[in-house]
Amino acid sequence: FFFFFFFFFKQKTAYEISACLVGSEMCIRDRIWDVQQQKQVRTMDGHLDRVSSCAWNESILSTGSKDRCILHHDIRSSEDYMMKLLGHKQEVCGLKWSFDGKQLASGGNDNKLFLWNLQSGTMPLAKFSDHQAAVKAIAWSPHQYGLLASGGGTADRCIKFWNTLTCECTMSLDTGSQVCNLMFSKNGNELVSTHGYSLNQIILWKCPRMAKVATLTGHTYRVLYLSMSPDGETIVTGAGDETLRFWNVFPPAKERSANVFGCSSGLIPTSMDVR
Repeated sequence: FFFFFFFFFKQKTAYEISACLVGSEMCIRDRIWDVQQQKQVRTMDGHLDRVSSCAWNESILSTGSKDRCILHHDIRSSEDYMMKLLGHKQEVCGLKWSFDGKQLASGGNDNKLFLWNLQSGTMPLAKFSDHQAAVKAIAWSPHQYGLLASGGGTADRCIKFWNTLTCECTMSLDTGSQVCNLMFSKNGNELVSTHGYSLNQIILWKCPRMAKVATLTGHTYRVLYLSMSPDGETIVTGAGDETLRFWNVFPPAKERSANVFGCSSGLIPTSMDVR
């Protein structure tokens, strides 16, 4: 249920991680659905175990699996996949394409963060081993080219920032709990993170100093899913407590247009539960 909802919450014209519509079609894991007809129109095979992450780059759907592989599927082709990437030693639990579509970041249960692109073929551009737990949370900044954020699991608890142009870690912050998701605001230089054990919080941060703007509570189990509305104002979170909560955390884009990096947040800490 959560998977379907979070796919539908995305913009109809955008190709984004974990959730998107392609024209009138929607991808759930490795299946293509016509949402108007409410029927499956295609299945893309290739993985040998569960598909736990996916990311869109134009017509390319990249999927990560418990079989430790990343597959690039070209939905214009009749072939199941066009390329297989091998590098992770355990399940690939996080995938995210950069906004320019040139780099793919992958995180695994092996505590590794890899960078790839289509031009380099099956060899990773970079490998990072700084996290001490699984790397599920990955986000690219829409405001600063080459800036990547990643979050570690329970044994790590850190959000790390990477300059992918120099392959250096520029900042590491211990959040105190498992980092499940990361997402940059489109309307301003802020970052939202969701957490699991032990606090189950949603935290809004002001970049680049990572000053805590607000802590949102209400979920009673780890916050596994995060998505943003097309206008960039509202986020929705889903957790193991079987609730969805809507949070109005970002002001409209027009209020940020004068100074994207300097404005303060207009947080409205309201929520609504949907079962």
